[in-house]
Amino acid sequence: MTIKPASKALSRFTVLDLTRVRSGPTAVRQLGDWGANVIRIELPESQDKGQLGGPRGGPDFQNLHRNKRSLTLNLKSPEGIAILKKLVEKADVLVENFRPDVKARLGIDYESLKAINPRLVYASISGFGQDGPLCDRPGFDQIAQGMGGLMSITGEPGRGPMRVGIPIADLCAGMFCAQGVMIALLEREASGEGQWIQTSLLQAQVFMLDFQAARWLVDQEVPGQAGNNHPTSIPTGVFETADGYINLAVAGQVIWRRFCEALGKPELADHPDYATPPVRSDNRDALGDEINAVLRGKPAAHWIDLFNEAGVPCGEINTIDKVFANPQVAHLGMAQPVNSTERGPTELVGQPIVMSRTPSKISAPPPTCGEHSDEVLGELGYNADEIAAFREAGVV
Repeated sequence: MTIKPASKALSRFTVLDLTRVRSGPTAVRQLGDWGANVIRIELPESQDKGQLGGPRGGPDFQNLHRNKRSLTLNLKSPEGIAILKKLVEKADVLVENFRPDVKARLGIDYESLKAINPRLVYASISGFGQDGPLCDRPGFDQIAQGMGGLMSITGEPGRGPMRVGIPIADLCAGMFCAQGVMIALLEREASGEGQWIQTSLLQAQVFMLDFQAARWLVDQEVPGQAGNNHPTSIPTGVFETADGYINLAVAGQVIWRRFCEALGKPELADHPDYATPPVRSDNRDALGDEINAVLRGKPAAHWIDLFNEAGVPCGEINTIDKVFANPQVAHLGMAQPVNSTERGPTELVGQPIVMSRTPSKISAPPPTCGEHSDEVLGELGYNADEIAAFREAGVV
């Protein structure tokens, strides 16, 4: 095998990646980054119709598809399906994000592949679920953000719904899928059997509403937009200094008193309009005006240092370039080097988990289309003549 595992943690597992665009590749990236032997199954270049989710040399593709090998297969041909089923015989995991009806039509649904390998962990991501009244709708991140309630609580009051700046439904569905795969692999150690894991953009988005969802389910309170203000912890939000904006998180009475002292306005702590969380909520705007009036007198760096020293959570609001220039981000190794085939030396976003014995690394750049086809087919026992015949027939 030409790729060295990115970690020892999952190196004993083989993962078949039949995913496209973002949510599925996000799930598989988690497995590959922790050392799984990922075989990315792609259409031959002549047959691909823009299913990749961006050009191979683009930053998005580079970041999603590192630590994988690439095998091209025409799954519309009987020979391509036969090769896939041969891979399934010894695979541990298969991840797919086809529309729910497509895999059944191809004969690669869970029940069909379970018959070949009962230990297979089969993971499916869809827009809205594998069944139910909306299962056939096409799924897209922003659609899930809206249907899942996120856009109704994002943005400033009165300005209309607002999407968040990352594809949060896609990403969370991918992360939950990877978590489900690892749960199933752990359970398999006891039962000896695989299982079908299902998640969707809509389920992921609803789960990520978290305390906002609980406000409705428990108290029948419909949360609204609060802009940069925290909906329940006040004053927590964005505040203006002499040279820019900072974030403050003043949660609870202890931190509230520390904050008033550090601000140089100790009298605010017991002011009848601000002394308790309920009255601070009622008078949020007036309190914000008082705080901004003081903060505008000195630069952001002064207040960030002062408040953190006083035990009041406070931080700068960075553009992306400044995120990676931050010394703590650099210390944590969030930008990791790789020698990309398309771009040469570059950096990609590393894993946010530190492991003392089995760390993750980017051990290989995203593969070119079909880069490892001969290698993987050879591992399955096909000889050079058979592989050449597959190429001639457009199977790979």
